[in-house]
Amino acid sequence: MKRMNWTKMIAAGLIGAAASVAGAQDLGVKAPAQSRIIVIDNATIHTVSGEVIERGHIIFDDGKITRVGEGRLPAIGGEMPIIIDATGKHVYPGLVSANTLMGVTEIGSIDVTQDYSEMGTVTPEAKVAVAVNPDSTIIPVTRSNGILTAAVLPMGGVIPGHAAVLRMDGWTWEDLALEPDAGLMINWPSMRTFRAPWMRTSEEDQQSRVREQVARIDSVFDDAVAYFASVDVDANIAEDLRYDGMRAVLDGGKPVFIRAGQREQIESAVLWAVGRGLRPVIVGGDDAEECAELLKRHDVGVIITGTLSEPSRRDEAYDAPFTLPARLEAAGLKWCLAGPGGSFETPHERNLPYHAAMAVAYGLDHDRAIEAITLSAAELLGVADRVGSIEVGKNATLIVTDGDPLEITTNVELAFIEGRAIDLGNKQTALAEKYREKYRQLGLIEGEAEGAESHGGSGVPVSR
Repeated sequence: MKRMNWTKMIAAGLIGAAASVAGAQDLGVKAPAQSRIIVIDNATIHTVSGEVIERGHIIFDDGKITRVGEGRLPAIGGEMPIIIDATGKHVYPGLVSANTLMGVTEIGSIDVTQDYSEMGTVTPEAKVAVAVNPDSTIIPVTRSNGILTAAVLPMGGVIPGHAAVLRMDGWTWEDLALEPDAGLMINWPSMRTFRAPWMRTSEEDQQSRVREQVARIDSVFDDAVAYFASVDVDANIAEDLRYDGMRAVLDGGKPVFIRAGQREQIESAVLWAVGRGLRPVIVGGDDAEECAELLKRHDVGVIITGTLSEPSRRDEAYDAPFTLPARLEAAGLKWCLAGPGGSFETPHERNLPYHAAMAVAYGLDHDRAIEAITLSAAELLGVADRVGSIEVGKNATLIVTDGDPLEITTNVELAFIEGRAIDLGNKQTALAEKYREKYRQLGLIEGEAEGAESHGGSGVPVSR
């Protein structure tokens, strides 16, 4: 078996067929399928689902993890594997961001780059997966910080359509779609009314509007139930795309992701969903602690949408967003941590590890924070059988780092998605190298100026 050191491993071209990223990563070549057995040896392996393994090894073939162990590497038959000596390095499952608009927004201030909502307020037939742009320049920027799986939760209206879970590399939306239909998204109306001099709507009218919105959600589900009841007894009934995708939700196989932050919203949404036999997951959950007993009684998970924010109410403590993960953990709730998810936040999805780091600084256990952005997120998204932890049989979707991913100084040195070695370059890294080379040539910084031949024309160093 051939053992490769860190530099030579990269030089051997494992990072796909890496094309130039001088313009942007969206012009680059996506990673080819894994063609040889790959072994990561002598690493500290953070399995998340089990114990940390010191000086362990991971073997993966055809995109799947086939062995996770410690100590001496076993003999491997067949074609000579590629062995990566990861002494001093750490291996984690790829991070999972559970609330994004990845691939459906590019520049927040430019309307034509926004594709996360449909015309109309009720569009249960819409599937956000088909709108994802695989050449978004935000994908490689996010991926370079270890986020290899991302949920896209559509916005707009009351029922904006079906969510999707993406693997963060692929030629088409079909390639990207780890789970093209993760569940149905619902934006629950605010249940609070306001009285203020600037309000032009009375409290009675506000309450009436809330009832109308809830009734509208109810009517969609009533119509879907009636449609499937008719289809089940009469196969000649015309197909209705509006409801066809809702069967798995109505049967409980897929969740309903409900955006709700206020206590009244959460209580109303959970009671409505449970009453209909649905499986709700709350997205937001600012006041989830106040609803802890209700959420635990019905086994409802919460996707916390960030910690790096201000309190949602004036009477809250300044550190309420920072301590929310620790408080939900202490309350015994099922939860995970994501970013804010708005269109203007999408370019900052790379900061997911630092949302978790803030929670650790304010009382959350460190290992639980790692779990919150890996396995717990995968569980609430329904993809924990494939990603979120390092286990035999799961996808070889993992990162190799030089330290703790919650530390801002840590670098992600390698990434694999289903065994495919991913180029971690992006527009920013290409620009950084461009200007380093400029100042090397000018003799203003140390290092020999490199000609184009030393990069193999690809941006990936080639050993001499």
